[in-house]
Amino acid sequence: MDVVWLFGVNVRHYRKLKGMTQDQLAAAADMERSYVSDLERGTRNPSVAALGRIADALEIEPHMLLFKR
Repeated sequence: MDVVWLFGVNVRHYRKLKGMTQDQLAAAADMERSYVSDLERGTRNPSVAALGRIADALEIEPHMLLFKR
C-alpha cells in the first residue's frame, strides 16, 4: 500500500466533505495551494507537521488521513 497516495486520497475526501477548496484548505493550514495539490495527487511526501496542520484545518484526527475508509 502506498501511504503517500492514501494520504492524498484522504485529504481530498475530507476536504470535499467540508466543502473546502484547495485554496481554503491551504490558507487554513498555512500552506501553499500548490503544496496541497501535490499532496492530494500523491506527488509530495508530507512531514508529520504538515499532516498535523492539515488535520487541524479539516477538524479531524491526524490518524484519519492514514487509514483506508
